[in-house]
Amino acid sequence: MSLNPRIDRWQGRRVWLIGASSGIGRATASLLHGRGARVIVSARQAAALDDFVAAHPGSQALALDITDRAALQQASDQLLAAGPLDLVCYLAGHYQPMRAMDIDLDDALRHQQVNLTGVWHLLAALLPALLAQGHGHVSLVSSVAGFRGLPRSLAYGPTKAALINLAESLYLDLQPRGLGVSVITPGFVATPLTAGNDFPMPALLTPEQAAAEIVRGWERGEFMIHFPKRFSRFLLLLRLLPYRAYFALVRRLTGL
Repeated sequence: MSLNPRIDRWQGRRVWLIGASSGIGRATASLLHGRGARVIVSARQAAALDDFVAAHPGSQALALDITDRAALQQASDQLLAAGPLDLVCYLAGHYQPMRAMDIDLDDALRHQQVNLTGVWHLLAALLPALLAQGHGHVSLVSSVAGFRGLPRSLAYGPTKAALINLAESLYLDLQPRGLGVSVITPGFVATPLTAGNDFPMPALLTPEQAAAEIVRGWERGEFMIHFPKRFSRFLLLLRLLPYRAYFALVRRLTGL
């Protein structure tokens, strides 16, 4: 049974994708544009957004820094003044491997600002209008790294775990009021964020494959859209292990 309303067509739907200058965000925007959605793409890189619009006529670019609360409020007001938004997806993210022996406080706080605080800026700006219009869908991109603590994920993992918890709370509040909520938990995807990883990335997907999984999940009305299933299901099962077994297994699998 679907937890959200199924989306059976994209033609004419206004979709705002935040963090769409590259990687999964750009691929998802391209896919939705091809299906007839009225796509708005946002990120800091204005040139990359302009390139997207040039290649996808009819789409709209709106450059912004999601850590700037006033800028995001202004962008939200501007888009809502032009009409209702049918789906808003927060894909912006920051990732650098980090371990407890080498804490970089500035970078740790950058994870917090981009991966989580930006979401709060978006929700504060957007939710009153979505509640007033009585329909729409909010989607947050987390990660399988948010399921449980993992090596090298000291700064990244906690922010992604928070997004899963946040989406669950949002769903309980917003679903009875006619809004859809979903959380997206990808495994490894070949993007600029993962390009610097110096360890094996099992079941690595292309951004286009990830975009197809995301759109399919929205169309099916899923709450947690996780992929690739052969990898994400394994990590979901690890959530059930007691700590002694979990820590021993992760150390054996990672060699750390």
